[in-house]
Amino acid sequence: MIIKTSEFIISAVSKKQYPQEGLPEIALAGRSNVGKSSLINKVINRKNLARTSGKPGKTQTLNFYLINGNFHFVDLPGYGFAKVAASIKEQWSKFIEEYLSQRDVLKGVIHIIDIRHIPTNDDIIMYDWLQHFGIPTLVAVTKGDKISRGQYPKHLKEIKERMKLPKDQPIVVFSAVSGEGVAEIQSWVDERI
Repeated sequence: MIIKTSEFIISAVSKKQYPQEGLPEIALAGRSNVGKSSLINKVINRKNLARTSGKPGKTQTLNFYLINGNFHFVDLPGYGFAKVAASIKEQWSKFIEEYLSQRDVLKGVIHIIDIRHIPTNDDIIMYDWLQHFGIPTLVAVTKGDKISRGQYPKHLKEIKERMKLPKDQPIVVFSAVSGEGVAEIQSWVDERI
């Protein structure tokens, strides 16, 4: 995948606001502060298209990015430990569920897990939900640069066991610092769109 153009299109909280061109979409789901924006920026080779923040819960809308004029990345609000009111979390879950279950141009989800931490119940629920609805999923294990390569097998085994990943589940270790995993993610996206 050669990225020629990328631009932010819209922040949406309901399907009335979604882009209507019918272009394929790849969504990114993961806990708050897991590195969704950093992954988008690295995969499309832009420094600050998707806003990154050290503060959990910064993404509070579905953010649509048009890539090469022919597909969208859709950054979903993070789930988990974001310090926001319960009523806002409930709103998020409603529009995230609506988007994932009803968006017919959704071609896949990159489900992002931090390699340093055992997957949470929220991670497991999200993965099971994606499988229940038959949404093609790539598990991208971020922050690969934060541990040594020698620790990868142990951490990946814990993730696979805790999430009960089937043997054929695509999984890739990613680092926004080194670029590890970018080619594999781009290839998976290419296959979907």
